[in-house]
Amino acid sequence: MKKITGETIIGKILLMIALSSIGALFLITVFIFAEGLPVIFKTGFAAFITGMKWKPTREIFGILPMIAGSFAIMAGAMIVSVPFALCCSIYLAEFAGDLMRRVVKPAIELLAGIPSVVYGFIGVTVLVPFIKNYIGGNGFSVLGCSLVLGVMVLPTITSISYDALRAVPVSYREGALALGATRWQAVKMAVVPAASSGIIAAVILGMGRAIGETMAVIMIAGNSLIVPLSPLDPVRTLTSNIALEMGYASGSHRQALFATGVVLFIIIMALNVLASRIINRAVK
Repeated sequence: MKKITGETIIGKILLMIALSSIGALFLITVFIFAEGLPVIFKTGFAAFITGMKWKPTREIFGILPMIAGSFAIMAGAMIVSVPFALCCSIYLAEFAGDLMRRVVKPAIELLAGIPSVVYGFIGVTVLVPFIKNYIGGNGFSVLGCSLVLGVMVLPTITSISYDALRAVPVSYREGALALGATRWQAVKMAVVPAASSGIIAAVILGMGRAIGETMAVIMIAGNSLIVPLSPLDPVRTLTSNIALEMGYASGSHRQALFATGVVLFIIIMALNVLASRIINRAVK
């Protein structure tokens, strides 16, 4: 009979904890799909995705404006955050001294710990009036939301890009310098291309973070059910639609909100799977 040791018991406990996490994710997935799929089947997947009108009282469910709003804000956030995040990660990984790295990197990562409602409050009190007075529109817009989300996803992209750059072997840098390249040329032509897979994965994970944000978006985006044609247009995203209406929804309306969650779930899972494959390919 096999002897049961303390390590065996600890291993079993850790296995159960890991399986419980997977089980919880499985149950959440089953619940969301079970609640949302009936409306999708009733309305038709194509009609649900491409519909332009959202009128729950008449059981008309079309989420194209919300999909467009989500992707517009996500794209704007990436335009704001990616250049800054890439520059910060290159500086920290290649040019900063130890003291500067120990100060700046935790400061950037601290941004991830600030509650999203604080970002939303700053956006409402500072950005929205500034956009309204000096740029145009009513202030609640794709532009304002993109600026706020760009700051919110900055720590995610910076941290992962930094790790990708630091993982590049020193021989890449030494080889470029030995060929007569300057330090910046070595980073530009050797280090960054070698870390490109990790950087791309960081951007994709940042996209998932941006498209899944709720509170700051509700406060700044304007929550209008239109397809944005300008950065100054107000929009409603998939997440904000669920958060705004779930409190009073019932029947088909409630199922339609779960169906919206199904679409959001698929989008975020696709982004995460894509990022994981890029990272795994880089490791191989």
